[in-house]
Amino acid sequence: MALDLSGVRRIVEGLLDDELQLWRDADGDSGDELDEETGDLKPASEGSVPLWEGSGAVVRPGQLSVTPPLDGAVASLSAPTAYQGLLPLSAPQVMVNDVLSVSRSVRDEQLVGRRFRVADVAVGTYAVMRVVRLEVIG
Repeated sequence: MALDLSGVRRIVEGLLDDELQLWRDADGDSGDELDEETGDLKPASEGSVPLWEGSGAVVRPGQLSVTPPLDGAVASLSAPTAYQGLLPLSAPQVMVNDVLSVSRSVRDEQLVGRRFRVADVAVGTYAVMRVVRLEVIG
């Protein structure tokens, strides 16, 4: 007898309250473009293709990352750019270097307009959601 988690999935997906967009570099050549007048890095207009748009969440994981300091001793330090993306299972498969942008956030207005690079896709996939590790772009 299979375990039916459809009810749990609906509840969890109801908690994903950020509006996200997932982009992929189609040809491997696109990157950020420098606006020479303002000095800002802007997403490349060509080469990136939108893969998905929908509800998800970008959260701070609240865990420590292992950083090897001098003399080979290992210390746990918080990673200032570490975030996790929580995506519904209906979102397409994510790849390293995909870009996730936040168009709306109920919990944290400072996330709106920010872009994140997918750093690791093997953080976890549960029967109700997919978890990826993100790094802040710019």
